[in-house]
Amino acid sequence: MKTITNLNTNIMVLIANDIRSAWNVGSFFRTADGIGISKIYLTGYTATPENDRVIKTSLGAEKFIPWEKYRNGWRLVDKLKKEGFYIVALEQTKNSIDITKFKPKFPLALIVGNEIRGVTKGLLDRADKKVAIPQYGHKESLNVAVAFGIAVWQITKN
Repeated sequence: MKTITNLNTNIMVLIANDIRSAWNVGSFFRTADGIGISKIYLTGYTATPENDRVIKTSLGAEKFIPWEKYRNGWRLVDKLKKEGFYIVALEQTKNSIDITKFKPKFPLALIVGNEIRGVTKGLLDRADKKVAIPQYGHKESLNVAVAFGIAVWQITKN
């Protein structure tokens, strides 16, 4: 697995937009710490590490992963694009590619969206690429924190 520590080539950040569950946010921090995510951006109404549920689920990882809160995810994405980030949305769309076939470019910003509605159209329109995790069961999606873990593992593997 690649180590995401070389700031020039393999930096990866998470954009968590309008995440309903603070438990999922805590899980993002824990996974981000384990896999080497450089920063988490919490946008819209996503809970921050001041929330007790985030703290409980992250098990202290919120102390090690830098984070910022942005009200508008699209403004953040525009800013990151100007800084040279490759923007990738984790979402099932007609244009999504199978994440196992995705060839990442760094620095990379991965967007995950609302547990019910997914990534907003405004953010999808700004993404350079849309990727999806293949689904084989009866349900059409995975829990957002689980999907994030699978996606970042696959991206670092590629």
